[in-house]
Amino acid sequence: MLQTRSTEPFKAPDVMPDSVKINNCLGAPEHGPRVLFFSGGSAFNGLSQHLTVYTHNSIHLITPFDSGGSSAALRQAFDMPGVGDLRQRLLALADQSAPNQRELCQLLRHRLSEHKSNEALHRELTEIISGQHELMCAVPSGTRNDITSQLATLCKRLPTGFDLHMASVGNLVLAGGYLASGNDMSASLNRFSALINIRGTVRAIVDDPLHLGVHLDNGHTFIGQHLLTGKESPDILSPVSSIFLSRSALEPDPVTALVNRENSQLITEANIICYAPGSFYSSLIANLLPDGVADAVGKAPCPKVFIPNLGVDPEQLGMNFSATIQALIRQLRHCSGDKPVSDLLNYVVIDSDRSRYPYELDLELLESLGVELLELPLVTSQSAPYYDDERLAQVLVSLT
Repeated sequence: MLQTRSTEPFKAPDVMPDSVKINNCLGAPEHGPRVLFFSGGSAFNGLSQHLTVYTHNSIHLITPFDSGGSSAALRQAFDMPGVGDLRQRLLALADQSAPNQRELCQLLRHRLSEHKSNEALHRELTEIISGQHELMCAVPSGTRNDITSQLATLCKRLPTGFDLHMASVGNLVLAGGYLASGNDMSASLNRFSALINIRGTVRAIVDDPLHLGVHLDNGHTFIGQHLLTGKESPDILSPVSSIFLSRSALEPDPVTALVNRENSQLITEANIICYAPGSFYSSLIANLLPDGVADAVGKAPCPKVFIPNLGVDPEQLGMNFSATIQALIRQLRHCSGDKPVSDLLNYVVIDSDRSRYPYELDLELLESLGVELLELPLVTSQSAPYYDDERLAQVLVSLT
């Protein structure tokens, strides 16, 4: 049975959002709150970008287990973590005000063609490295040298005939930085962060080259995040029973990962922790798998907030609201020494129109857990059917 809390350690402002906190953050975002997200994928990038108006101190712990797209080829070639989700979040937080920054980000967002020959794509990459590519023209020389250095390191190690179709230049730069630093993902992320002057902190939840494994209720087990999300492969046909981390991408090889000291400290020192919307298992629960994550959450003396998905998430096949809340708490308590719910979850934040959700809300469950439901107008006519990023950012800042 889930343990409930006996006290109310946090109280939402009587008026949400809190205009005083919002104005304070707008006036000095460099001193803004440490809003920490467990997330991955692209669903939260828009809000991350809006949040930079209020704080330059947000923290984004991202799953490096993606196994599709151009990340898959790099992972296979170098046995490295997936960098696609990390690259997207880094670019969402980039400082766009500096001279030539938009041109730099445009280069790092650029994907090589799907239709050209692989030989032509290798020639294009060579043009980028030499500085002759049109996208390099507006990039300052110092920054250009840093990018070309990392790409040159990558090219020296690329297997013969490496497939560059739809390769992201940003992914290639991160991979080059990873190789140049002796297979150190944190060092590559720090280098990329400095390159585009991000307003926040982006880290992989673990730096190991692990893969996501999935057990389904029908007894089927598979390895690969891309097989779960419903984006590159058909939707799963049976509900998820559990997920795990695997050393091998080819067959189940369960492994225990440990969160590092830096990430643990970021969690315990956060001003608010957000279990973000997005793919429930591959983006959220996967972040909570490494040992030490949930324990750090339990030690953090700050509000913890869950924002459910709007609409249908293919990964949540067969799950209603109660099953979603219980799965989140079960994962947190499994890895945190059976801490009380009050240490792990305090608020569920939803739009005031409950019909936007694919299930009925179980208010009795939340009450029994001591979790407060905050119903706010979070979807606008402009943002529908999604959350309005501006409103959601203001709510999170108000709860710090």
